[in-house]
Amino acid sequence: MNRLKRAFDLAGSLALLVALAPVLAAAALAVALDGPGPVLFRQRRLGLGGRFFEILKFRTMMPGDPEAATFRGDPRITRVGAKLRAWRIDELPQLVNVLRGDMSLVGPRPLLPRFLPYYTARDRRRLEATPGMTGWQQVNGASRHTWRERVELDVWYVDHQGFWLDLRILLRTVGVVLRADTAYAPDGSQRSGIPDGAPGPRP
Repeated sequence: MNRLKRAFDLAGSLALLVALAPVLAAAALAVALDGPGPVLFRQRRLGLGGRFFEILKFRTMMPGDPEAATFRGDPRITRVGAKLRAWRIDELPQLVNVLRGDMSLVGPRPLLPRFLPYYTARDRRRLEATPGMTGWQQVNGASRHTWRERVELDVWYVDHQGFWLDLRILLRTVGVVLRADTAYAPDGSQRSGIPDGAPGPRP
């Protein structure tokens, strides 16, 4: 990660943590009151160069297998969880991951380790960039793309990444959030999140 990107990530994540403190507090309280289980969901992901790290999110599902993918109509998604996912509020704890250097504000979404065997050498180029909270895939209609198309968008970002592209992505992310145009279906389940050939339910 170059120095300019890291400096921008530090300044941006700190500013957002301060500005969004009331939202973070309200979300944490809502999750705590919604049912049993921890407020934060922790899961192993692959970061830059394939290094493991623990991603943080607000818990949006009933306690269970942390490695399981979600699917349309998934009964494990809580009422509060569906709302948090729709507005991407569940992702806000990842600002701490950005502060730690595990993630960036902008980059490909961090990969679940169990899906790595289904990625080709070209697909694995996603790991050449620090994973991000938002990215080129998310601002280009992730909810309308297949898994393969999403990977291609991530690889394109790796080939073209830079400060001005990151700034453009951040600005477009605001519109995506306001439109609730995310990779989740209305019930909070993940769309097209499983690689071709990988076992598991699909939307």
